[in-house]
Amino acid sequence: MDLKTAVDTVAQRAQVLQVLVQAGVLRLEPPSRVMAVGRALRKWGPTLGGGYIANAGRRPDSVAVIDEAGSLTFGQIHRRTNAIAAGLRDRGVKAGDGVAVLCRNHHGFVEASVAISKLGAHVLYLNTGFAGPQLAEVLDREGATAVIFDEEFASLVEPNAGDRLLVVAWCDGAVTHPTLDQWAALDAEEPTPPERPGRVVILTSGTTGAPKGAVRRPPKGLGTAAALLSRIPLRADRTTVIAAPLFHSWGLAHLILGTALGTTTALRRRFEPEDTLRFVADTKADALAVVPVMLQRILALPEHVTEKYDVSALRVVAASGSALTGELAIEWMDRFGDNLYNLYGSTEVAWATIATPSDLRAAPGTAGKPPLGTQVRVVDEDDRDCPPGVTGRIFVGNDFPFEGYTGGGGKPTLGGLLSVGDVGHFDEAGRLFIEGRDDDMIVSGGENVYPSEVEDLLAKHPAVADVAVVGVADDEFGQRLKAFVVTTPGESLTAEAVQAHVKSHLARYKVPRDVVFLDELPRNATGKVLRRTLREQ
Repeated sequence: MDLKTAVDTVAQRAQVLQVLVQAGVLRLEPPSRVMAVGRALRKWGPTLGGGYIANAGRRPDSVAVIDEAGSLTFGQIHRRTNAIAAGLRDRGVKAGDGVAVLCRNHHGFVEASVAISKLGAHVLYLNTGFAGPQLAEVLDREGATAVIFDEEFASLVEPNAGDRLLVVAWCDGAVTHPTLDQWAALDAEEPTPPERPGRVVILTSGTTGAPKGAVRRPPKGLGTAAALLSRIPLRADRTTVIAAPLFHSWGLAHLILGTALGTTTALRRRFEPEDTLRFVADTKADALAVVPVMLQRILALPEHVTEKYDVSALRVVAASGSALTGELAIEWMDRFGDNLYNLYGSTEVAWATIATPSDLRAAPGTAGKPPLGTQVRVVDEDDRDCPPGVTGRIFVGNDFPFEGYTGGGGKPTLGGLLSVGDVGHFDEAGRLFIEGRDDDMIVSGGENVYPSEVEDLLAKHPAVADVAVVGVADDEFGQRLKAFVVTTPGESLTAEAVQAHVKSHLARYKVPRDVVFLDELPRNATGKVLRRTLREQ
């Protein structure tokens, strides 16, 4: 290691420590608590299981999870997950096996994940929007030996799970399979730490094809937490409402981050706009984790409804999972204050940039700046860095590496950085702007067109509530744009008016040849528009 590298490493470590101290992750505590945390992390590493074990030693009586069933402390979850891990082990699940989890947001999801981690098994998070054939395909491809699921998915799981072990996580009535709560009521000792921690498999969104399993190992230290905390000011011993699906990388990130912060994680099985505001008010939550479409649905509530709930304790509203338009960001902050933080990333790269409220005010629509320990490059076709304002391919490197897809293969790399698959540009202030998917660009009549530019323009129209623009085949021009528009309630709009609006602001070849009006856009569970579905219409 040369001198410059050594100096840079020391400086970055100092920054990590500063961020962790400021967030309350590191602080002066009684020696017994420090020793308990140290023992847990030495034995278990920075895994989900290790995080809950450490908190059970550090703050055993603090509330760890709140949901419709009540609340559980860190000490209770530690004891319950020891018993759940024993139940899985006694039925043949061992380190290195795959266990699928098909659950909504509730304590069962958390306890299943912690118990699997304690065993050193691999956890496969399944999308609650799966159809039967898709479920069967993923279970076979990923080699799952057991499925932990909510009772409501029994008709989906039972005919497609083969002879796998089936365990129910949440039930409202009698069931024929063992349940997590039945096992959790038993006594069991803490499992022996596995030789190697289990991996986490998160499925890609699958908006343009079959979802792939993206593999991640636990981070090596607290640099991952410090990266997010350097741009999102979460604090220790507070309450976070996670409305984003836990099976998605964004919801799961907050669950994992909460173990470093000792967060009380507040969960609801289903997202409802008014219920979310009520829950935030009742729990006096400091933070709310969402996908952007949830913000859209909350803002659609009449002001006399939103004003009923005191959400003044809400310091951080953290959004990710799909594009956040500048208009939506400004509307949210104008109504609820400057508490919005937007993370841009992907299942594969985890995070790339984070936009703070000041970023979103100064440059609406920006994806923000790279957090601590993260490198982002925008490069041209010759892999040279693009100057500000020039569009190129985006590559990212951080402290949470992607290990490839379970079925083999990965993403393109450049100098140790991973491709996001998007194109965009930096502005003069170093803020990143996303212009679309690398493979979304179409060539219409010899001109390069990114549909997202047209989407962004139409989203600003007062009569447009939601919009998606895709490229479709065209006999004359090769490809053409097709716009799908959801109008604002009470407003009327014609295809000709949409085309005229685009023509008055953008080049002629960017005007959609077709405009289709829909009641709503098809979206997946994380709010991403299902473009393949639109193209097939």
